[in-house]
Amino acid sequence: MALLPAPQTRTVDAIYAWHEAADRDGFRPHLGASLVGLRCDRALWYSFRWVARAVRTGRILRLFETGNLEEKRLVTELRRIGVTILDIDPATGRQWRLQALGGHFGGSVDAVGVGFPEAPKTWHIVEFKTHNSKSFADLRANGVEAAKYQHWAQVQVYMYLAGLDRAMYLAVCKNDDALYQERIRLDTEAAKLFITRAERVIDATAPPDRISEDPDSRLGCRWCGYRGVCHFDAQPLLNCRTCRHSSPIANAHDGTRRCRSMNNGKAAPRTFISRHSSPARRSPPTLGALGSTTGCLTGASGATRALGHDRPVQLPARRR
Repeated sequence: MALLPAPQTRTVDAIYAWHEAADRDGFRPHLGASLVGLRCDRALWYSFRWVARAVRTGRILRLFETGNLEEKRLVTELRRIGVTILDIDPATGRQWRLQALGGHFGGSVDAVGVGFPEAPKTWHIVEFKTHNSKSFADLRANGVEAAKYQHWAQVQVYMYLAGLDRAMYLAVCKNDDALYQERIRLDTEAAKLFITRAERVIDATAPPDRISEDPDSRLGCRWCGYRGVCHFDAQPLLNCRTCRHSSPIANAHDGTRRCRSMNNGKAAPRTFISRHSSPARRSPPTLGALGSTTGCLTGASGATRALGHDRPVQLPARRR
């Protein structure tokens, strides 16, 4: 008997391919507040330095879009129960942006709101998140700080930069549409510590310590997008963020970087940042190039030890 042909999925494949083609390069000009609660300083540094591009499949991109669609739904629902929700900054006509450290650190706020039944007169940072059933159960049992420390750090930074002292965290379970809410109080000292950590990562000229020497560590290394560069011999991407001639300009207000090679120490044009234009970087960067006057400043153990480690900063303790 002849074997039946494998079922075709060309329509689904085409949908995924469309999302992948429409995806941007995945780089941010700033260190995101949504990342500052990560355990690993080195992962933050690699992110800010554009060491590797995130590999995002069509399915994952659809999942991100589902989260965005859920935000719109929640905004509508909150308005229908009488909450005033501003998901667009009236001054700019775009999403709310908060920044610090010369624009090198910050993020986009989902919304600000007032009129919540729990505190009708108090303005809140509003943060929307989606969770799978396991994550949602942990969240409901233990609260944001214990279950989703990275989310807690994000809203602490947003509250501090916005001058507000409350946040409303609204979460949706993707499996059954259950909702979870939590009002989070500003912890000023924690927020300052997160911003100090961001400043230290931004200013570091060498990769900070790894969180673990084990590439399969459950502390995060196993699933980290920078695992290849950090623990093995993968080469970092060629761009102005991985060039030793590039550095952030203090008090630039927009995250501008300085090029000490091609632009006489002046601000590098934004269109120039991701190009392979510097003569110092026409050959792929190597870990050994760290000790020279040219080449890439990212790298794994040998190069890092040649320049010396940055010690990881202490994060606010989680309460669980």
